[in-house]
Amino acid sequence: MRTSRLRTVHPVLWAGWVALAAGAVLCVVGWYGVSGERFAERQLPYLASCTIPGAALIVSGAVLLAHGRNSVAAARVEELYGLLVAAEPADAEETGQAALAPLAVSGELLMVPGGTLWHRADCPLVAGKAEAVPVDSKLAASGELGPCPICEPAEETD
Repeated sequence: MRTSRLRTVHPVLWAGWVALAAGAVLCVVGWYGVSGERFAERQLPYLASCTIPGAALIVSGAVLLAHGRNSVAAARVEELYGLLVAAEPADAEETGQAALAPLAVSGELLMVPGGTLWHRADCPLVAGKAEAVPVDSKLAASGELGPCPICEPAEETD
């Protein structure tokens, strides 16, 4: 089901490609007409009827392609969000249970150099990363580091 949806091309993308192709054809026809005329007054009709509309079609095709790709990306994000929400247990709200277990329970706090958050050592965002180092107490005390929203470590450091 998912692969068939991903293989379909959004209509805005088709319109963008068609506009780009038509614009390119018009520009080529305009160039050919202008190149065959010696005097400027005989070249102007080709510019007005082919080259300028062709350039406008190329620009509009590029805009349609950019918009179409954004809407396709937004649809994919929406689909992934739907899958994420569907993965949560449906009976958790009915039984009144909160989360089954916290994501991270380690007492050791780590940070990534240049980052803005501190994490528990078993947080999925830093677990197994060689660049993760223990939290610098000066950075935490100055307020430059905040708690990770995923593992939610305690506000105080060691």
